Amino acid sequence: MNDYTTNYDRGNGFTGINVFASVMTRVYGWMTIALLLTAGVAVYTAYSPQLLYAIYGSQAGIWILMIAELAIVVTLSAAINRLSPTTAALLFLGYSALNGLTMATIFFAFERSTIYQAFFATALTFGGMSLFGYTTKRDLTSLGGFLGMTLLGLVIATLVNMFMRSEGLSMILTYVGVFLFVGLTAYDTQKIKQMTYAVQASGNDSMIGRVAILGALSLYLDFINLFLYILRLFGRRSD
Repeated sequence: MNDYTTNYDRGNGFTGINVFASVMTRVYGWMTIALLLTAGVAVYTAYSPQLLYAIYGSQAGIWILMIAELAIVVTLSAAINRLSPTTAALLFLGYSALNGLTMATIFFAFERSTIYQAFFATALTFGGMSLFGYTTKRDLTSLGGFLGMTLLGLVIATLVNMFMRSEGLSMILTYVGVFLFVGLTAYDTQKIKQMTYAVQASGNDSMIGRVAILGALSLYLDFINLFLYILRLFGRRSD
């Protein structure tokens, strides 16, 4: 399809407007809600000794939290075609809340001022790269394999460094993480565009809501990971 502003007259609110723009409005809307939910839960948890103890008082609490988060991401990614938009949205928000529980620890590891600075830097970087992915005419599909392999290598190297505890390797991995999620932000934004056009071409209007949730999850993960790597790179640790 070359004309991506085709009227979408199926009674679903897309008539006479750019379908992709409408989907991206939903994507950024859901992503913003998820980020606010994560931040709210993280702050609440950081100031709740009882909740902190319940989560971090034993290894079991941490493992249960990590497994629950992984299960939700896998479910959303693998079963998105079978989930209703409402169920997908609830799972996404549930994941965002659980992620807030794990994010609470940054308030003990870093100074408040650097957390806010890292968030602002992340927002600017993410916004710029997502805008690039949104507007560029260049096909970024070829980057997918490279970014995927880099992500796999980053995960493996991070696991290895948990035992090596090398400060030098940790710094290298932090830089790699920043550049990786900068690239993924642009790539995933364009991928949402491609998914939207595929759904429009198929005439499967019910998938529009699902694409918005799945796209919001992808960009949410990019934002969170980019924020954490920027925080590690520039953040001042608490004494």
